[in-house]
Amino acid sequence: MPDRAHGTPDPSRSTEPVSASLPESGLPETTSASHAAAVVLRGLVDAGMRHLVLSPGSRSQALALEAARLERMGELAVHVRIDERSAGFLALGLALESGIPVAVVTTSGTAVANLHPAMLEAWHSGVPLIAITADRPAEVRGTGANQTTTQPGIFGPAAVFEADVRAGAGIARLHRSLGGAWATAINGAPVHLNVSFREPLSGPVPEIGRGGSGVLAVDDPAAPPLSRGPRTVIIAGTGAGPQAEEFAHASGWPLLAEVTSGSRFGRSAIPAYRAALARLGHRIERAIVFGRPNLSREVPALLQRDDVEVIVVESAGAEQFRPGGRGTVVPDVAVDAADPVTEQERAWFGEWLQAGRALAEDPDDLPYTGGSGSDQAAVRGALAREELAAVRAPNTRRSLVEAIWRASWPHDRLFLAASRLVREADLVVPGKKITVRANRGLAGIDGSISSAIGIAIASQLAEVPGTAAAGATRALLGDLAFLHDVGGLLQAPGERAPRVQLIVGNDHGGTIFDGLEVAGTADRTDFERVMITPHAVDIASLAAAYGWHYTLATDRGTLDRALTAPPAGLSIVEVPLDR
Repeated sequence: MPDRAHGTPDPSRSTEPVSASLPESGLPETTSASHAAAVVLRGLVDAGMRHLVLSPGSRSQALALEAARLERMGELAVHVRIDERSAGFLALGLALESGIPVAVVTTSGTAVANLHPAMLEAWHSGVPLIAITADRPAEVRGTGANQTTTQPGIFGPAAVFEADVRAGAGIARLHRSLGGAWATAINGAPVHLNVSFREPLSGPVPEIGRGGSGVLAVDDPAAPPLSRGPRTVIIAGTGAGPQAEEFAHASGWPLLAEVTSGSRFGRSAIPAYRAALARLGHRIERAIVFGRPNLSREVPALLQRDDVEVIVVESAGAEQFRPGGRGTVVPDVAVDAADPVTEQERAWFGEWLQAGRALAEDPDDLPYTGGSGSDQAAVRGALAREELAAVRAPNTRRSLVEAIWRASWPHDRLFLAASRLVREADLVVPGKKITVRANRGLAGIDGSISSAIGIAIASQLAEVPGTAAAGATRALLGDLAFLHDVGGLLQAPGERAPRVQLIVGNDHGGTIFDGLEVAGTADRTDFERVMITPHAVDIASLAAAYGWHYTLATDRGTLDRALTAPPAGLSIVEVPLDR
């Protein structure tokens, strides 16, 4: 993941704009709705914004029309969605992949509230999301006016910076608000611009000149080197990225990398790290944490032990990962290149690697299909029957996650939704350099489809500095995560569709709750109804209704074919799974 933040945003909301880095335009101090919308969007585009997501509405029409005008000029990519919640997560996915602030525009009223889940995820994950919400004039708040509520403060601390811009605000005020919003967002935090408009809500737009960039450069202090004494492990959670693997490689310490970390590759990554942790974890004296590890119970338990020194490398987001409030947060970590790895450390790493390899089970893979090499018909026939039986075998959760991992490569993107399947992947898939994304700030199932589409758009259809052209974006979802964001399947006509493949593991309900202790004591009928929430949705019909290509993968051979040669554009692969 690109480096987007140089520190942790202040979780308290700021309504005082910082010094604007966007230039004054010299335009009049009183603005119409269209004029104000042009100043806002032109300022953000000049600062570096390249994507904007909007949902239609009357009060926001000036912003929508100005966005369309900027798109016609080739300066902005606009994505239209009718559901504000899906729009918010589409913008989140775009910003998560690109590392550049992305705006989402809504009209007033309940439309604004629908952005709250995406803003919360952005706050916890450190994603640069800019909510631009249109509002009615301040004097009609509290009067029962149509589609009017108190929008300032609606996101609470999730808006690290907020500006409530009155109708007819002057250019200087708009620029101060834009400068504060961009300076905060570019450092990895969500912000809120609430812009009030009076009628007429659209009209002629004066010519507005281009300005300079609003990106602020900050120098990171050098990290003091760590000592080599204690028995140390490196833990990588969501958002850790290649930095954790690079540090593990330089230090010679074992790397325990979650599947969503983007660090699960290289010679330092320990296979079956959770099983190895159960065997060797009692001997750990120091743990260095990158990102936000939250896929297991073993890691938080380790980090809460009094006999383990915990060092947390500062990450983007409103809250640092510190189970039990323990640990020292540092901007960065380093080892002294002149201080070589000791024999004791080599032995320590060797123990972990040996344990991980021994504890990693053989992959639940398809057999070799290259032929037996025998000239005996009976031998060849027996092998052929075995291979045919294997490819016709039903998929399990393990075979599903392994097949997706096998089919994905560094030029692809893999999005893992919150479900039982991401935990299965964390347990079994081997090290491989794949770009993995996930909404693990709050680990909710909200907006999974929309986030994956945003990631695909940013990686495939836009210029992302420092990255190669991407292949397909695959998203692994449970059936409830899929249904929760089914509105995200709706795409706007005229917008180029990215190459997205949604793989839905369908066991007809929230079977992840079968792992709860209460599952063994609750009334089974009640538990099924209020926890498992079974359904009988026809996913093929949903795919047809929204215009997505559909494949039903009832066996492993069909699944492998669907994954290795995904169709162009939008596709869904349904994989039936046993309870």
